[in-house]
Amino acid sequence: MSRLPALVSLLAVAGVLAALPFLLSSYNISLAAQVGIFFIAVLGLNILTGYTGQISIGHGAFMAIGGYTTAVLSRDHDTNLVVTMLAAFAICFVFGVLVGLPALRLSGVYLALVTFALAISVPQLPLKWSSFLGGRDGVQASRTVSHLWLYAVAWSAAAILFVLAWLILRGRVGRAFRAVRDSEIAAVASGIELPVYKTLAFGISAAYAGVAGSLFVLATNGFAAPDEFAVVLSLELLIGAAVAGLGSLWGILAGAAFVGLLPAVSSSVPVIGSDHGRDVVFGAAVVLVMLLLPGGFAGLLARLRQLARA
Repeated sequence: MSRLPALVSLLAVAGVLAALPFLLSSYNISLAAQVGIFFIAVLGLNILTGYTGQISIGHGAFMAIGGYTTAVLSRDHDTNLVVTMLAAFAICFVFGVLVGLPALRLSGVYLALVTFALAISVPQLPLKWSSFLGGRDGVQASRTVSHLWLYAVAWSAAAILFVLAWLILRGRVGRAFRAVRDSEIAAVASGIELPVYKTLAFGISAAYAGVAGSLFVLATNGFAAPDEFAVVLSLELLIGAAVAGLGSLWGILAGAAFVGLLPAVSSSVPVIGSDHGRDVVFGAAVVLVMLLLPGGFAGLLARLRQLARA
């Protein structure tokens, strides 16, 4: 996307987001804040999967680490909530790098299975260390926030992290990421240090998920519990990245809105003969979107630009 139309589009989106709190009810503001949280998580996953080709089905685990970081720091030290987000960013970056190191020998479905195991195992750790992490009862932060506060902080963080991702991906690091994605052999032949950039992508992606997890806990009244970070959360993030369009930043909002709003919308759709109408509608919507938009929303935008130039 050329610079002027991209800048105009970003300013238009920013204007709409700034006006929304004055137009929506408290409940809908909370839904819009949730979209902002998923925006951050999907953005981070897209950096990893879309730009380096490393498939992860375990980003809900990094969200869990970020969420528990906020809840524990707030409970035990009454730490400022914004500071806990920065701590979650740093801690999850380190964990992402540590996970990225053994993942260097894996790719494709094998890497996906390893990260899937991460998504299963990490939410179970609070059950192991229940005296510190609360077990199934979870951890309650010492502070709760209003929907408006959460909306403002979530979208402010989303804007900052979007700009950071854009700066990273348009520079030398971004070019190295894309080279790794396109061909690891050619990347190594070009002098790119494969272990450095693959683990860096994991660290950055995990750090974004950590911030999203920190906000995710605040969206649930400051309560962190294992069930909040079940495997389905990781799958939703992967769906959001696919709907957004892998390897592009311009469809992230659509992907985040899809996974952030569709569950709430689908729960109100009646499905005859089913006790799980929300799941049925959500699954059908995913299949339909993938059939109609195989390249995601970013692919649709690319086709529209081609038609406009024709």
